[in-house]
Amino acid sequence: MTRFAGRVTTLMVLLGAALVAPGAAHATPEADAARADIQKTFGFVPGFMKLTPDLALPGAWAEMKSLHLNPNTAVPGKMKDLIGLAVAAQIPCEYCIYAHTEFAKLNGATDAEISEAVAMGALTRKWSTWLNGVQTDEGKYRSEIAQLVANMKKMMAAGGPPPSKPAPVMDGMGALKQVEQSFGMTPEFLRRYPQEGLAGAWTEMRDLEMNPSTAIPGKYKSLIGLAVAAQIPCRFCVIGDTEFAKLEGATDREIGEAVAMAGMVRHWSTIANGRQVDKAAFKKEVNRIVAGARKHMAAAAAPAAKPAAAPTMTAVK
Repeated sequence: MTRFAGRVTTLMVLLGAALVAPGAAHATPEADAARADIQKTFGFVPGFMKLTPDLALPGAWAEMKSLHLNPNTAVPGKMKDLIGLAVAAQIPCEYCIYAHTEFAKLNGATDAEISEAVAMGALTRKWSTWLNGVQTDEGKYRSEIAQLVANMKKMMAAGGPPPSKPAPVMDGMGALKQVEQSFGMTPEFLRRYPQEGLAGAWTEMRDLEMNPSTAIPGKYKSLIGLAVAAQIPCRFCVIGDTEFAKLEGATDREIGEAVAMAGMVRHWSTIANGRQVDKAAFKKEVNRIVAGARKHMAAAAAPAAKPAAAPTMTAVK
């Protein structure tokens, strides 16, 4: 038995040595193929991708190209980048904030949409802090969200409340009264909120998240909230924003893509920060990608004299 164990140990050592042989961790055919495809797509290989391990690069690039850069996903390109921006803003990751801001602009995002996406990230973070900090009962919370959604569906079926500008809320009691009118109930997490801060907290939620006239449509605001919540992570906000997104018409595919985008932002944020990527060089590379995309779009639109297509992050060389 001792002799057999010794042979096994020797074999493991030899296998281990083979796996970490010089150069093995730095050059694989799959990684070389990925870099070639990155070069073809962007016209160069960004520095943060050069710092990604060869064993991780092929899959990470394939996901980025097939989900983030793909113009045929369920969630439009602009909204994917607004999701990315909201997630990045509250990590926070300076690299991803810059990249997703510029990519969102490339895809046609306005300053109002960019501002709202960031504010939705902030709103999700705030309510996540409150819900978790006061040890909200999950069972009761789920029940109240279900009741709230059922009430909202009834209101929507009846044509909803008459359009009018909400009255200013002066104090906590006034806020609770307006919550009851809006939802047909008052969730416990709002009843427990400090009276001194409730008027302002409710007004922000009402005017940003619940407002049907914002720059970002309601469905995408909820998907932004879900994406942020998913990687905090905040189970309460995931539950709420998933149901609110569905209420606004979001499909399972859209919900999945929003959550996957959040995970991808976290992934590349970790790489960029962990490898201490030079920030000035990173911004120059993002600018280069955007300039290449704009040039490609102009060239594609010019020969046929057709109206410019919606900006896209694909085929940016």
